[in-house]
Amino acid sequence: MTLAALFAVLVGMCLLLVRALLGPTLYDRVLAVNSFGTKTVLLLGLLGFVMGRPDFLDIAILYTLINFVSTIAVLKFFRYRSFQVPLARRGDGISNGGDN
Repeated sequence: MTLAALFAVLVGMCLLLVRALLGPTLYDRVLAVNSFGTKTVLLLGLLGFVMGRPDFLDIAILYTLINFVSTIAVLKFFRYRSFQVPLARRGDGISNGGDN
């Protein structure tokens, strides 16, 4: 049963790779890469269970955090074309010419 789950996850990962390569828009590709990362975490958890190595779960949790932060960073970059906070959205008291 577990091997069937591993096979299903691998098939899903292959389909996500196709979507990442052929996606019509940038956001489809980013979503496919994010979903691929999620499937990778699932695959690491299943492999850890099958092989009897619970330390794979630590690796999966670390990979989850990296996947989340990198997806947010990529989407922010493609929205603002920069990793800096726009001046109008900063909360440091500097305004764009209005009354303070």
